[in-house]
Amino acid sequence: MLRFLVRRLLQALPVLLLVAAGVFVLLELAEGDAVDAYLAGIGGAGDLTLAAELRERYGLADSLGARFLTYAWSLATLDLGWSIAFARPVLDVILERLPKTLLLMGSGILLAALLGIGLGALAALRRGRPTDTAVTTTALVLNATPGFWLGLLLIIVFAVKLRWLPLGGFSTLDSRATGIEAVLDTARHLVLPAATLGLTYFALYLRLMRGAMLDAAQSGWVTAARARGLPNKRIVLRHMARPALLPVVTMLGLQSGTMLGGSVVVETVFAIPGLGSLAFEAVSQRDLPLLAGTVLVVLVNILVDLLYGRLDPRVGDNLGRAAGK
Repeated sequence: MLRFLVRRLLQALPVLLLVAAGVFVLLELAEGDAVDAYLAGIGGAGDLTLAAELRERYGLADSLGARFLTYAWSLATLDLGWSIAFARPVLDVILERLPKTLLLMGSGILLAALLGIGLGALAALRRGRPTDTAVTTTALVLNATPGFWLGLLLIIVFAVKLRWLPLGGFSTLDSRATGIEAVLDTARHLVLPAATLGLTYFALYLRLMRGAMLDAAQSGWVTAARARGLPNKRIVLRHMARPALLPVVTMLGLQSGTMLGGSVVVETVFAIPGLGSLAFEAVSQRDLPLLAGTVLVVLVNILVDLLYGRLDPRVGDNLGRAAGK
């Protein structure tokens, strides 16, 4: 498995190179650079001397090829460099924002997966009945709903009208709570953004779980289990639900990167200072090193491969044999 992990890391390198090159090209095609954005923010857009000095300091006065080589070498050595927008090392800025985004994404993914697995299994067991129709229709409607609109709707209902939950943020601004009180305060602030993120994405897991459960119900091993007189609960849990989890787990890894994009909208609506809002700030400030540090998330697929092999021993054996070649 260790050799397989190394192999997957090597396979991820071309993807990382394409992502890094794409980020560089897109920002180079945009009008202006990080110095222009920085000077506009401090009201010094007309100071040509300061602009030239800053470009020289941060290497923006070099040729296009030289800047790309410097940028690529920095990524290869995991030296993300200095953020012009924040006047701090990029790694420090990312590590400061990362826990908030991980907490939001983890809560959203967990909610989406639990709802998708539970309601998908329910819909499969009630196939063709009103329950199946109601569940699948609701999921498709939520999946088609824009994240910003759903977030604003939840704010209006639960924060403005009912006043059960806070409007946004990650914690109460003037709170001095510590320990369990601080945890509960953060949890209250996460309810609405996590619900927005989870409800937007759970339809995919529901459809995967429902389809996989229906396929498993027609399989030979389920027929054999019923012929042996096994309890229906055991058949559903062990012979239908367990194999049905495989595509769901795979999609969890693929959706992790997508949810980072979705978190840009959610973090903006709920004023959460995470990686999503940081990526938006990096683009608006033309901060190339900062933006590059926020998009290196493709390695999550390696963890999915390992978890996939753990759930299905056949896949795990194949991975082990492939790694040994």
